[in-house]
Amino acid sequence: MTNEKKKTGGTKTAKSTGRKKAPENTVKKNSVTARTSRAKSAQKTVSARKKKTVKPSLRIAFLGGLNEIGKNITVFECMGDMIVLDCGMAFPDGDMLGVDMVIPDFTYLEQNADKIKGVVITHGHEDHIGGLPYLLSKMDVPIYGTPLTVGLIANKLREHSHIREAQLISKFAGEHIRLGCFDVELIHVNHSIPDAVGVAIHSPAGTVVHTGDFKIDYTPMSGGMINLSRFAQLGDEGVLALLADSTNAERQGYTPTEQKVADSFDNLFRRARHSRIIIATFASNISRIQQIINCAEKNGRKVAFSGRSMINYMNVAKELGYLRVNDSTIIDIDRLKDYPPEKIVLATTGSQGEPMSALSRMAYSDHRKVEVGAGDFIIISANPIPGNERTVGNVVDELLKRGCEVVYESMYEVHVSGHACSEELKLIHSLVRPKYFIPVHGEQKHLRKHMDIALSLGMQKKNIYVGDIGKVVELNDTAMKEVETVTAGKVFVDGLGVGDVGSIVLRDRKHLGQDGLIIIVASLDVYDGHVISGPDIVSRGFVYVRESGDLMDEIRDMSLEILDNCSKRNIHEWGVIKNRLKDEVARLIVKETGRSPMILPILMEV
Repeated sequence: MTNEKKKTGGTKTAKSTGRKKAPENTVKKNSVTARTSRAKSAQKTVSARKKKTVKPSLRIAFLGGLNEIGKNITVFECMGDMIVLDCGMAFPDGDMLGVDMVIPDFTYLEQNADKIKGVVITHGHEDHIGGLPYLLSKMDVPIYGTPLTVGLIANKLREHSHIREAQLISKFAGEHIRLGCFDVELIHVNHSIPDAVGVAIHSPAGTVVHTGDFKIDYTPMSGGMINLSRFAQLGDEGVLALLADSTNAERQGYTPTEQKVADSFDNLFRRARHSRIIIATFASNISRIQQIINCAEKNGRKVAFSGRSMINYMNVAKELGYLRVNDSTIIDIDRLKDYPPEKIVLATTGSQGEPMSALSRMAYSDHRKVEVGAGDFIIISANPIPGNERTVGNVVDELLKRGCEVVYESMYEVHVSGHACSEELKLIHSLVRPKYFIPVHGEQKHLRKHMDIALSLGMQKKNIYVGDIGKVVELNDTAMKEVETVTAGKVFVDGLGVGDVGSIVLRDRKHLGQDGLIIIVASLDVYDGHVISGPDIVSRGFVYVRESGDLMDEIRDMSLEILDNCSKRNIHEWGVIKNRLKDEVARLIVKETGRSPMILPILMEV
């Protein structure tokens, strides 16, 4: 009975639900379908989230500073916004006859002027600020930098009166600059000029660290030690790419501290206690000038400055408080004769042997206010920039001929570099730990050596990019690749002319400098082209005419013969006649002299 009631009760309960029991295989099928549907839905949700979190790419265009010393300028682009880091110049090499300076080609920036949010400058050296006046003459963009850097830029722009007032904004190391989608953080570094910074460029694509010009100096003359802790923090947060100074990548060990130079100056000042001391250094090396002033005050000497750039830098540094000096220590160069030689220190430009610099003019007796000779103790406190060794050597020779005592050898430790050597580079790499690495600021040998350093630290070669001027690299979380080439190169500044001197003009100048010029002048009849007067032959830089009369007569006779022949054959096209004169006369001159002067025919119709 009990069992029957249980069964009956169970049956009633089943009926009371009003449901029919589904077949077992149907239930399983529905269950599997439901799970599959939920899995697909979850997968779609994950995919949607991934799509939302995919970061954009960052493009970096190199307009200067690679495979060369100087002319540093780099462009960063992300989500339609652009920022420019540095805008420098380079000094002309020996083949650039008559050229005053070399600046970057700004075509790419002009084409994208509406995207550029600002220019950030890492420090006040010419190879990082020298191109700014020429950029600002083409576009109006805000310029950001530390106080000393901005002060030096303002002073430079005053020399270019045609440039409208620029937007110069001062920022201190540790501050951030918001430029479009970029957040640029300034990081204090050591260099041979105060107020130098590296940058951390925070973008939607990730963080890129650019060291700027730097070294690690534990006992700097001013400004405190490089902010290594911030580089380490960035490494912990994650760095997409590192761009680092490669100038001294070939040098082993560490760059010496500036304190070594101070000790060397103390010793040399004692050695030259009975002489006038003249010290040539970079005008922008304000820390070095501070050392000179400190030694002069310690030894009871007055300090004078020579060279326009030296005076400009010192005025700005003193005004902004980066140069500590007693007013009584500094004297005008016109007052040198008011003090005995052993009480004078003259700080001057010309450490690179530049032809128009103050030290060069002294060496060649062309300086209006300073005459050097026996009793002068001259210190060249700088290493020659690659390519300048010969010019520096020539200046040293001239100074020695005049009886000066000259200290220029590295063994005296009168100069230390402002750039990091290999062990310092390894430290920065180890702290930052970037996903990608791009060596910058150096010639090919420097970039390749810096790549080797990164490889020795375990970085994969596929994550290192050695670029060139005009190349654009694109990078994101998954890959780094070269994507295109943009217009970039060298623009020559000659006097007031910018870009009007090109490779053809330089080739002609070189030709003229090596072989000279022959000018052929003749007047031709307007109707039949026969010679009315001439041809007259003018020689410049080729041979001394009075001692080469026979050769001049041969050139004149040949020119007349060619002109008469063209007239008889009714050839009246100026281009054809001039080419025949050039070709035939050139063959004659090569045969007679083995030289190839430039030949310039000038024909006039009468």
